[in-house]
Amino acid sequence: MLTIGELASYAGATVRAVRHYHAKGLLPEPERDHSGYRRYDACAVVELVRIRTLAEAGVPLARVRELLQAGEEEFAAAVAEIDERLRAEIRERQRHRERIARLASGDSLALPKEVVEYLDRLRALGVDERVVQVERDGWIPLAARSPERVSEWMARKRKQIEDPQVLDFYLTLSNALDRTDGDSGLDELADELAAYITRLADEQGEFYVDDTGIEPPFAELLDSHVFDTLPPSRRLIELLTKRGWTGWTRLERVRPGRSGTTTMTTA
Repeated sequence: MLTIGELASYAGATVRAVRHYHAKGLLPEPERDHSGYRRYDACAVVELVRIRTLAEAGVPLARVRELLQAGEEEFAAAVAEIDERLRAEIRERQRHRERIARLASGDSLALPKEVVEYLDRLRALGVDERVVQVERDGWIPLAARSPERVSEWMARKRKQIEDPQVLDFYLTLSNALDRTDGDSGLDELADELAAYITRLADEQGEFYVDDTGIEPPFAELLDSHVFDTLPPSRRLIELLTKRGWTGWTRLERVRPGRSGTTTMTTA
């Protein structure tokens, strides 16, 4: 006959686990002997091994008793069900691991891969990190709001950034971040930007530059973030308005003598 410590040792368990299984009603408690000790036989070892094996396999203790008493077919079906549950849990944990990994990967936390690659391209071209961060912060709500259009927008942005004039705009904007409102460099930048937008509209047509579908209130929200983050951008838009265009996320052609405008965008 075995003591509780010997039982636990032979079954590869702990005394605490044995007592826990007693409390759960999974392992019967033997009567105490004349010395006041509980003594276990070989059957208790076999039963404890079976309980421990099921528990370590991920079977909830609430179902262990059911499986111990089940017939062969019933046992197989229950095991298959538990296995599928464990597979689902593994898939969910893998998704959690992927999310955790993205926490350490900067821009990838809330952006599609192609947007991250575009931002990295801006960095590689020498665009100031402050400008890149504003671009990133704008793309986060855009991608969340219209994920189905990200590929389309990114194709346009990749094409635009290969245009030397667009790249020059980004680099000039980078250099203008620390300038004051009266700096002539902002006027030059407004000239360059207005020339580029006008050329794009003339060459591609206004439908091409207008096809983003970003609602004006949403565009205004994104613009306010740009203006708050990059103060020179507000002054730049004021100068751009004098040159026939207005807006940031949605560029609009200013038509003198008319109350309306034609919505344009560089997104």
